[in-house]
Amino acid sequence: MPETDTLLPERSDTLPAVGDIPGALRDIRATVDEELGVFRRYFRDSVRSDANLLDKVTRYMLRQKGKEIRPMLVLLSAKMCGGVTETTYRAAALVELMHTATLVHDDVVDTAERRRSAFSINALWKNKIAVLFGDFLLSRGLLLSLRYGDYEVLHILSDAVRRMSEGELLQIEKTRRLDIDEKTYFRIISDKTASLIAACMGCGALSASADRDVLHTMQKAGEHLGLAFQIRDDLFDYGAKDIGKPIGIDLQEKKMTLPLIHALAEAASKERRDILRIVRKKSKNRRDRQTIYAYAERRGGIAYARQKMREHADTARKLLQDMPPTGARNAMLGLVDYTIHREK
Repeated sequence: MPETDTLLPERSDTLPAVGDIPGALRDIRATVDEELGVFRRYFRDSVRSDANLLDKVTRYMLRQKGKEIRPMLVLLSAKMCGGVTETTYRAAALVELMHTATLVHDDVVDTAERRRSAFSINALWKNKIAVLFGDFLLSRGLLLSLRYGDYEVLHILSDAVRRMSEGELLQIEKTRRLDIDEKTYFRIISDKTASLIAACMGCGALSASADRDVLHTMQKAGEHLGLAFQIRDDLFDYGAKDIGKPIGIDLQEKKMTLPLIHALAEAASKERRDILRIVRKKSKNRRDRQTIYAYAERRGGIAYARQKMREHADTARKLLQDMPPTGARNAMLGLVDYTIHREK
């Protein structure tokens, strides 16, 4: 592998390349484009360090940033609920610090060498440095909130991280046993994914308004948006025509998601055993994956997952439509539509 210094991208800012962002999402981002620029300065300032190695890893991380959907959720929520404040920017920075830390730690746990088509931190600097770097990001987030007394923002986001950890552990447990049902599936994705999206929207609302009803409405909308987001992600694994991801990623890791869970719910015992025998295989070939995909489609699992995805998106949309009509609200509604129609 090349030396890490030679792998540092030449771009000096943290703005994702235009080609990396779908057109629909670019239009949504335009509503908070100026605020995202301020957020990036907050984020860069929050991760500065005099330690040479730490600074090198940080610069690499900054150049690999993705679509910035989570900080965008914080900013859009604040604009919907009264306006962006200094607390909003700190909340957006805290979200990104915590989220990035969890991704760095996830790559260590999963022994992943790539993230967003670039080398992961652990691939370049090994596990010890990656874990310590994740810890550094978490500590900077905590210090940022404590310094300015953003205790409720910190509480909301810390609770989301707790739920994310619990969701991951429950999924690991169920992956080993392969005894997951639909209720447990929704508990897992609520904790793993929806909790952070709900926290983003809650923190944005909190930073702009003291109205508790508004806060709870935004959190509920975020929860349903997060559920729709994760079901769409899970559908990627099944390689349907409108999905741009190779099939089998989750199946290879023995993760049971909604299309297969639903398909197996009413299956005869022999049919269920035959499918689970394939799922349990340590290594699955293309034929195995196609067999499972065809089964989930034939038994209505894929159609059912799409239906549930749309139901949660509709619930999020209805909650958001109760808010005052503004450009930010329209952008947030656009983000709901983007979530269920995205191709990656």
